[in-house]
Amino acid sequence: MKFGVNLLIWTANFDESHLPLLPRIRAAGFDGVEVPMYRGREFAVAALLRGLANTGMECTICSVLVDGLSLISDDASIRASAVEQLRENIAATAEAGAKIIAGPMYAPVGYLAGRRRTPDEWKRAVDCWQQLGPWLAQHDVTAAIEPLNRFETYFLNTAEDSARFCDEVGHPNVGILFDTFHANIEEKNIADGYRVVAPHLKHVHTCENDRGTPGSGHVEWVEVFKAINEIGYNGWLTIESFGSNLPEIVAAAAIWRDLAATPEAVAFDGIDFLKRMTA
Repeated sequence: MKFGVNLLIWTANFDESHLPLLPRIRAAGFDGVEVPMYRGREFAVAALLRGLANTGMECTICSVLVDGLSLISDDASIRASAVEQLRENIAATAEAGAKIIAGPMYAPVGYLAGRRRTPDEWKRAVDCWQQLGPWLAQHDVTAAIEPLNRFETYFLNTAEDSARFCDEVGHPNVGILFDTFHANIEEKNIADGYRVVAPHLKHVHTCENDRGTPGSGHVEWVEVFKAINEIGYNGWLTIESFGSNLPEIVAAAAIWRDLAATPEAVAFDGIDFLKRMTA
């Protein structure tokens, strides 16, 4: 397995000014970084490639739908624009040398309709990802769709629904990102959640129940890693947390207090824990 850390601990918008972070992250023992991307055309691909080459690291990409775009909208023009944005982001992911683009790429984070998801919304999202499957394959990129907790979306919350979604999309380049933070809220048993998504599992976020340092809370890590080993997963284990000085992220992720002595301590202490758990 490979160990990664999401750059949202430090920045919501990666650019050349953040290159000095990469040697420090590498020295801490990480194999790669997960870089946020919102609009592929604006993404600092050249700077990232230079930083990765200089450190010998790899990268994955995380993404969300912005500017009101949504795959579940009843407005066909909005759905078409969202598909086009995802196509752009997938192409930029490939240009950056990444194999994974991950995130809740179906509706804006935080959008809650005040009701359950409808069959029409489900069909729209399935249809859109069926359109995107060949584009992913053409660029040798896999999309890892992330279920979120009920306070951030009403569309996709559980392991069972995520697996069914991928079954219906039916493309090998469309799978699941399963995050222990969200699973801690939505699953009866986090480890069993990993077993449910196993046929489609493409990416793992190893996050504590409060977004703090892995190993410092009540996620049942022994059972989680037992399940991960049992299903034969050997991809990325990525720590995702959020810097407290990033206003655009703090509000979206509801970070109202310090999660550790410093935001980066979540990463630099967390990797030691993850390596002990996987030794």
